[in-house]
Amino acid sequence: MNHLSHLLATENILLNFEASSKKRVFEKVGLLFENSQGIARSTIFDSLFAREKLGSTGLGKGIAVPHGRIKGLKTAHGAFLRLAHPVAFDSPDGKPVSLLFVLIVPEEDTEQHLQILSELAERFYDQNCLDALYAADSAEIIQNIFSQGAPCQ
Repeated sequence: MNHLSHLLATENILLNFEASSKKRVFEKVGLLFENSQGIARSTIFDSLFAREKLGSTGLGKGIAVPHGRIKGLKTAHGAFLRLAHPVAFDSPDGKPVSLLFVLIVPEEDTEQHLQILSELAERFYDQNCLDALYAADSAEIIQNIFSQGAPCQ
């Protein structure tokens, strides 16, 4: 089952986004989810930073998947950012991050959370997907890459 197909709205896809730090990325994502889901930006920001304190969500190779649990949230939601300039993210390989998929999930939905993270890792470790994410020039193309039932061809 593809858990990503309904997770990412086109209005939550930002290409060539300007951010100077991880903090600025989380602030912008908080604003995105506040506008699209009605969740206070501070709730999103605090949840993402609380998870980050447990260990970096940077995967390496310029990719990060920050995620947080939100009390009262009914369904999972995502945002994708391709940064104009990479930012430090304490990734295991020490490389800065330029591709981020930010995930918020209901506080109690552990199984779905893990399945979504697994599907995201599948996309990000597929070089064809990475190439497509870097080359995409529209939110619709990005959305399609994550909505595909199988890794990129």
